[in-house]
Formats: sequence, structure tokens, C-alpha cells
Amino acid sequence: MEAIVRVAVHLGCFALALYAMQALNYEKLIRSGRIVQAQLLYLLVAMCIALLSAQFLLNLVIKIHV
Repeated sequence: MEAIVRVAVHLGCFALALYAMQALNYEKLIRSGRIVQAQLLYLLVAMCIALLSAQFLLNLVIKIHV
């Protein structure tokens, strides 16, 4: 059961990170012809933000229950 909660928190944080990153205007930073690389970078940054925020939330819940 705990694993399902962890996966759900990670997926939720990933969705929120993607939603939050839509506020960025990163088109000005992309070189012409590098669209695939920019999309990969976008996903990697979203995954990093999601991982950090999910770990923070899970650790916060664990510290509160101890």
C-alpha cells in the first residue's frame, strides 16, 4: 500500500511540475532546429522538480508521523 502512495505522489508532483512549467517562455532560449533537445530538457527538468518535491512531501509526512 505504501508503494502505491509513493507512486501516486510522484505522478501527482510530475503533473504539477509540468503544469507549472507551462508558465515559462522557453521558446526564446531554443536554438533553431533543436526542438527535440528542448523538449527532452523540458521533461528532464520537470522530472527533477517532481522528484525533489515528492521526496520533500514524503519525508515531511514521515517526520510528522514519527
